Amino acid sequence: MSVIMPGGQWFSDREGTGKIYRLIDAALEDKNREERMVAIVRLGESADPRAVRPLILCCGEKDPEIRRYAIEALGKIRSGRAIDVLVEHLDDRKEDLAIRISAITALAAIRSEHACQELRARSADPEQDPAIRSAIAEVLGRA
Repeated sequence: MSVIMPGGQWFSDREGTGKIYRLIDAALEDKNREERMVAIVRLGESADPRAVRPLILCCGEKDPEIRRYAIEALGKIRSGRAIDVLVEHLDDRKEDLAIRISAITALAAIRSEHACQELRARSADPEQDPAIRSAIAEVLGRA
């Protein structure tokens, strides 16, 4: 059985189901930056596939720390649906180096052939930042 909660959200009566939606709401809409980051971390720890899309949305935030937390959370979930957004951040030369390296780590954690191909392509690119190439070599060496 499902019920409609205030705001029109659907929640199942199963225990724990509503929690993921509360975390999603907090990650996307909480006014408190610290609460948003806590929610993002918990979404990553949840390994719940429903968290992937909201975390991808968080990757587009202006706040670099929110972006980094979201990218790290996506690495914990290990969903192939996150590959494109992770590659975007990896390729964005205006992005903070720590965030780009977090994207590398997240792609390596996904361990799909597509994610590994994306990493190998950037590792072989002589135009790529040496720090990025080094980080990719390190994660591929561990894989």
